[in-house]
Amino acid sequence: MSVSNGAFIHDISGCMAAHVGYAGLSDEDLALYMEMAREARARLCAMHKQHSLPLTRLPQKIDDLASCKMAAMFLRDGASDIVFLGTGGSSLGAQAIMQLAGYRVPGCEARIGARLHFFDNLDASTLAEALASLPLPTTKILVTSKSGGTPETMVQVLCLLGALESAGLAPANHIVALSEPGDPHRNPLIRLARIHRLMLLDHDPHVGGRYSALSSVGLLPALVAGLDGLAIRKGAGDIMQAVLAGDNASPVVGAAVCVALQEIRGMNVSVMMPYADRLRLFSNWYVQLWAESLGKNGMGSQPVAAAGPVDQHSQMQLFIDGPEGRLVNLIFPATQKQGPRLPDSLASDPMLGYLAGRTVGDVTACQQSAAVEVLMRNGRPVRVFAVDRVDERTLGALMMHFMLETILAGFMMNIDPFDQPAVEQGKILTRDYLAAMKS
Repeated sequence: MSVSNGAFIHDISGCMAAHVGYAGLSDEDLALYMEMAREARARLCAMHKQHSLPLTRLPQKIDDLASCKMAAMFLRDGASDIVFLGTGGSSLGAQAIMQLAGYRVPGCEARIGARLHFFDNLDASTLAEALASLPLPTTKILVTSKSGGTPETMVQVLCLLGALESAGLAPANHIVALSEPGDPHRNPLIRLARIHRLMLLDHDPHVGGRYSALSSVGLLPALVAGLDGLAIRKGAGDIMQAVLAGDNASPVVGAAVCVALQEIRGMNVSVMMPYADRLRLFSNWYVQLWAESLGKNGMGSQPVAAAGPVDQHSQMQLFIDGPEGRLVNLIFPATQKQGPRLPDSLASDPMLGYLAGRTVGDVTACQQSAAVEVLMRNGRPVRVFAVDRVDERTLGALMMHFMLETILAGFMMNIDPFDQPAVEQGKILTRDYLAAMKS
């Protein structure tokens, strides 16, 4: 069974018992969980109609475009280096989007020309080295915190504020802040922005961090990198419209398959494995989305980030021959006949002749086919997302698919896919330990 969404084809045939045996779903299993998924879809559509879930309205949003363009121009103007401060949902979506422009793609430079730095993890050595090596006069900074009080991000921005002032530089000429509107007496980032007269953009208070990639949290970095932010939203809109239009949209089918495999077949691991360098950070974004949204009340499944074809030489051994209990999600760009072509003269080579006249993309296409076949032969559930190209519209569609699939799965499991109570416990304890620490 496959579902076409324009940007990609979602094929779940590798999750069915007819292809993978007892580890897969029967037609009756799928029908039962599709009915549950349709009920979850009805709930989602009702929230959309009532305007109570702003995520579903982001694809058509344009009123934040002018401020994002202005901030992007400010960040790019004269910058040799652009630093992005934020953690979790305030960073992972932006990184996944900016990888389209070459960020952390081997051998490529981001289209913007400036060096891009994401400080998404608090590490004393890393921050010290950055402060010592960044050319501060030509460094611009975007700091993102929905609450305005994320401790890791506040530590980073305070250090950079101090470094700028020590260098005799005005922070207002270097920093843009992005936070939900509110009281500066309750929101430290807003207070700092006002004290230092920083450019300040609004983060939608009703869009949670891990669901914010389509908001200004993702749109502004996309514009900084020279990407088409509206195309990202257009791709997301295609998926949203498909969900509103019918019960068999890809996120609905996906939620049914994921929850059914987990509850009936014990698939407690979900692997995300795209076959494109420009989608490798998409896997990291997915890991947070799935884990933080659904890992509650003893429920959920463990997400794993992987990449193809490189992990066919490492993690795939475990996926195929290790313990059972995992669903493998493969994203396959169309690569056949693409890339450099190998010489025909190889045809007479006894060891390399099989490569004669093939393109690099031909090799990857065959690796994709081999991955699916070997997983199914060994009774390991696998589903495939086949995309024509890796671009802004496709990425927007994939992001919206998995956000909606995650929400629908949460509804089906009777858990809240929007909160993160266990994470909040850790934040509270961190503050308590800091308060009790001796100077």
